[in-house]
Amino acid sequence: MKNNIECPAERAIYFLGGKWKIRILFYLFNNKIVRFNKLKKELKTITQQMLSKQLKELEIDGIINREVYQVVPPKVEYSLTEFGLSVIPILKSFSDWNKKNTRTISQKLNKNFEENRIR
Repeated sequence: MKNNIECPAERAIYFLGGKWKIRILFYLFNNKIVRFNKLKKELKTITQQMLSKQLKELEIDGIINREVYQVVPPKVEYSLTEFGLSVIPILKSFSDWNKKNTRTISQKLNKNFEENRIR
């Protein structure tokens, strides 16, 4: 890591940053093993290039496994690693926080939403 991040929470968030990673992780958690096209179909508006980029980053960071089967056409499956599974309780706590504060969060998002903050 070129620039050391001093804040422990920020260090953790580094692995999950971006619009798509949390969605990918929840989908993998709920479905265990997923092929690329199924993930692409589920995420609807993600481009193939962005999905590939996000999956590659998650794999490099040790959060997901990428299993390639040497068949024609090639078959690739993704799943969470133990390290990836360890983040699920944290993501669930974010989800619980959202549910508990839905009204306030919705009001703030409707008033102040900036798409580029989640990219």
